[in-house]
Amino acid sequence: MRAGPLGAGESVLLIDRKERRYLITLRTGGSSDLRGGRLAHDQVIGTPEGRYVVTTRGEKFLMVRPTLADFVLEMPRGAQIIYPKDLSVILLAADIYPGAAVLEAGTGSGALTMALLRAVGPSGRVYSYEVRDEFASTARKNIEKYLGIRDELVMRAQDIYVGIPDRPLDRIVLDVPEPWRVVEHATVALREGGILLSYLPTVPQTVEFVTMLRRSSKFGMIETTETLLRPWNIEGQSVRPAHRMVAHTAFITSARRIEGRGPLPERPDDRDEDEARGREQ
Repeated sequence: MRAGPLGAGESVLLIDRKERRYLITLRTGGSSDLRGGRLAHDQVIGTPEGRYVVTTRGEKFLMVRPTLADFVLEMPRGAQIIYPKDLSVILLAADIYPGAAVLEAGTGSGALTMALLRAVGPSGRVYSYEVRDEFASTARKNIEKYLGIRDELVMRAQDIYVGIPDRPLDRIVLDVPEPWRVVEHATVALREGGILLSYLPTVPQTVEFVTMLRRSSKFGMIETTETLLRPWNIEGQSVRPAHRMVAHTAFITSARRIEGRGPLPERPDDRDEDEARGREQ
């Protein structure tokens, strides 16, 4: 995303009076048929964002460049996306920093890839593994439409369950259904002190992943969270939570690559620990 006048080839977000959103790509001589009429792109190209434009039927639309969150929610999808509320948590939980070498698998529709690219900056590197050609093609188009061609992105048709050829890595971020199959490979590819993070929708998957991490002698500081997002409506004296909220989407589990030691024992739940304390007393 850049500042200054809007140019041909850029994505633009249009918002109508009912707050419906339309993501369009500007083309010289092109036009878009909206619910409120037709908008000629030439009347938009070369003008600043943040202003209202009028269609052929007199409908007004607020016109802005889309944020990454806007673009992710409206962009074409080949696979289910990681939602913005989770993208922000992943960036902090995995501590993605400028200059980092980061591996993600799989690429999906490219939402996480774009967030990682912006975080590592031009001095970093993002390796993205995706075994499905149709997903990789959609992701590449989405990434180039929003960020342009990025030299720091390396996309590979690599099965991460088989191995990780790129190393050493500072961070590994997984959006695959069986991340426990990656733990052994990650111990070799990830530097000590690095972070391994996984994004999983269900409890059984998360338990399997955490169990494998705990059995390993190479990971510690294991933590699992989920993020619930509840919007609020504030209109004068009417203040209330929105009727709909983005509740559970996935569990985010992170762990640090550490010096080898013996495997951790299985942890009893809190109830077992309380009963053990009672017997000791």
